[in-house]
Parts: sequence; C-alpha cells; structure tokens
Amino acid sequence: MKKYTFLMIIALFGLIIKPSQTQAQTAEKQASVKVTGEVITPLDLKLADLTQFKQTEVIRKDKDGNDHKYSGVVLSDILAKAGVTLGKDLRGKNLTKYILIEAIDGYQVVFALAELDKDFTNRTIILANQIDGKPLAATEGPFRIIVQDEKKPARCIKQVISIKVQAAK
Repeated sequence: MKKYTFLMIIALFGLIIKPSQTQAQTAEKQASVKVTGEVITPLDLKLADLTQFKQTEVIRKDKDGNDHKYSGVVLSDILAKAGVTLGKDLRGKNLTKYILIEAIDGYQVVFALAELDKDFTNRTIILANQIDGKPLAATEGPFRIIVQDEKKPARCIKQVISIKVQAAK
C-alpha cells in the first residue's frame, strides 16, 4: 500500500509541475517587443520573428570580466523595418529623435537614433535573445539590449518589452 501511495504522489507531482513548465515555455514564446511611436509600421516582435533578420554576434564582458557571446539582431535593422528615419535622412530635425527602451519591471534607457545608425557610428547595439548559443535566462530575457563597447552595463537592459521612437521637444 505504501508503494502505491508513493507512486500516486509522484504521478500527481508530475501533473502539477508539467503544466507550470509548459506555461512558462508558452509565456516565453508569447513574449514580445513592441516597436511604436514615430514609426511607419509598428511592430510586435516575438522570438520567432527575429529569425527574419540577419543575426549578429557581440562579445561583452560580464561583471566578473568573463566574455560572453550574445546573439541577436542589430537594433537599427529592427528600426529600419519599422520605417524609422535612418541613414541619409537622419539629419536636421530628425537628429532630435531617440528611442526609449523599457523592461518588464519599468526600468528604462534612452539611445539617440544617431547612436544606432551605421552612418554615425561603428558601435554595435543588438536586441539579443541568446547568450553563448543558448536562450537568455528568464531573469535576463527573452529579449535584452547589448551594447558592445560601453564601459558600464547600465544600458544593457534586460527583459525588454518595448522600444518607442520619440522626438525631443
């Protein structure tokens, strides 16, 4: 009888755990980054959507000085798909435009559009979804901004949910 009870407990435990794991995986697949504001085409990017873009790898050190390889999409490529003013048109009044990136916990960072445009800089800034060939941990992703050569990681924002293009007033 004890063996039967033990097996029943294990079976019930498995039923309880599996749905929550499945829910977590489903939630991650449903997670998205909304690109809005001064764009021609607003975007709602899910993990699968990132495969439409050219993938880029960036090396960045962690707080302990260890190198990690982040993979994702160059942020300016995403903005270009949304119809954001870049390249030869990024001049004059358009130079007052910036992006406000927000994380799920409300943390926000700002980048001027010129910081992202290849006509202005060689710096690579990506929307990453992998680290060292694996998906980002739940505490970091599923989406994270990685700034390749910035000294402090403050703008390498984790758990990104939105990118809003705005103009300074």
